[in-house]
Amino acid sequence: MDIKTASSLHRLRLVSAPEAVSFLLLLVCSVLKRTTDFNAVPVMGAIHGLLFVVYVIFWLDAWRRVKWPLGTAALYFVLSVLPAGGFFAERKLRREAEDEVIASRARREGTVSA
Repeated sequence: MDIKTASSLHRLRLVSAPEAVSFLLLLVCSVLKRTTDFNAVPVMGAIHGLLFVVYVIFWLDAWRRVKWPLGTAALYFVLSVLPAGGFFAERKLRREAEDEVIASRARREGTVSA
């Protein structure tokens, strides 16, 4: 895996958890708006919208660089629209990156031919 591919996965991983947090906070703000006089939906909506757009841009870049199969790319997109799905995406991306580092070291040491 080259440095550009690794950094695109890293960027996607970095934005997935904050995007999930902003989605959950937006849901909480929506409930509070309906049950109290507290209305932070416009602010949280803007924050979540920005993070979601950034996630989609990074997702498209990672899909293009990593050349995921359609199913894998779809999974990462679906996780972005589910509450708390970004946490699962971050965990899965971290494991994928760790596996790639292990495979890269093994190829460099000559234990695995790939």
